[in-house]
Amino acid sequence: MELKKDALYAKSHEWVAFEGDVAVIGISDFAQSELGDLVFVNLPEEGDEVVAGETFADVESVKAVSDIYSPVSGTVCEINEELLDAPELINEDAYAAWFIKVEGVGDKSELMSPEEYETFCESEE
Repeated sequence: MELKKDALYAKSHEWVAFEGDVAVIGISDFAQSELGDLVFVNLPEEGDEVVAGETFADVESVKAVSDIYSPVSGTVCEINEELLDAPELINEDAYAAWFIKVEGVGDKSELMSPEEYETFCESEE
């Protein structure tokens, strides 16, 4: 399992990396491998509010449709439109294939370090 060392992680298997005041959000390598080959992604619109712990997107794999949860609260300031046409990019590199960027982020206390997340994933297997 690959980890993004400069990211924080949610128990629902999303990662968040900060570029100044903007949070970049995607799903972890662990999550994409569990989901299998992704064939569709549904993203929010720019300007939409996201709330920590609530769904903001969903992905469809050959197995099932899965909800994606926001690890932080804030306002969507950019979506990765490339994923709409090529969801397989998530399988190729889960950390390069970010979903959304969020500004106005509040509380980050529920997020785990890469080391804490690795331990969490090992307990899930």
